[in-house]
Amino acid sequence: MSTFVFLHAHPDDEASGTGGTMRLLADAGHRAVCVFATNGDHGTVPDDLADGETVVARRRAEAEASAALLGLARVEWLGYADSGMSGWDQNSHEESFHTADLEEAAGRLAAVLDQEDADVVVGYDWHGGYGHPDHVKVHPVVHRAAELAARRPRVLESTLNRDELRRQFLAARSAGLAPEAAGWDPDGPADDGNPLGTPEAELHWRVDVRPVLAVKRAALARHASQEDVRMMLSMPDEHFAISFGDEWFIEAGRPDGITVGLPLA
Repeated sequence: MSTFVFLHAHPDDEASGTGGTMRLLADAGHRAVCVFATNGDHGTVPDDLADGETVVARRRAEAEASAALLGLARVEWLGYADSGMSGWDQNSHEESFHTADLEEAAGRLAAVLDQEDADVVVGYDWHGGYGHPDHVKVHPVVHRAAELAARRPRVLESTLNRDELRRQFLAARSAGLAPEAAGWDPDGPADDGNPLGTPEAELHWRVDVRPVLAVKRAALARHASQEDVRMMLSMPDEHFAISFGDEWFIEAGRPDGITVGLPLA
């Protein structure tokens, strides 16, 4: 059995991005661990915060509830502050993940890799999928942590399939299902000016998570305080399955072509 350590930028990223893979790994007897780089403190402020309750406390509690559904064996926090979207003042905050010293942040993650004797560490593609500063920072932190670990793990990068996004969008528009998104371009600039995700030709793994899609959706629903999560959950089941039924990964050094299944070897 293998141990996978996932580094995610914020609470709820684990459910939307790799929740199905996590659940499938757990169901197959593998150990899945999630490390959060930030507390997500610049996310949506819930209307129902109790006296003395903070956004950080709420999001941590939501992450623990999600983890229980996804079968995660452990949840850890690197302890950095949410950097906000590109261009926000929070980008340069002294405690933000975006400004964190690479060696320090990678060292914190490497400590978890060593504690777990991890076989695989999972981060994001080079621009974090859509350019959010915290997502972008995950990429170098994961690669450096793998170098620092006592036993170097395989490195996987979670990403979006840009070509599949384009196919889905064009099909939805042709069917009249997405008139409000008629001006959206899957190849247009995301938060950092780069297109979303990664071209299909550069991908190596596709994990079909439809067998556990209900669990993935339920885990996402545990992050109910977040506006973007509520938007995702507003999708009818059929559309949710199209958008979230596959999870995609890059593994540098692997031969070209996409393997379907859990990325175990």
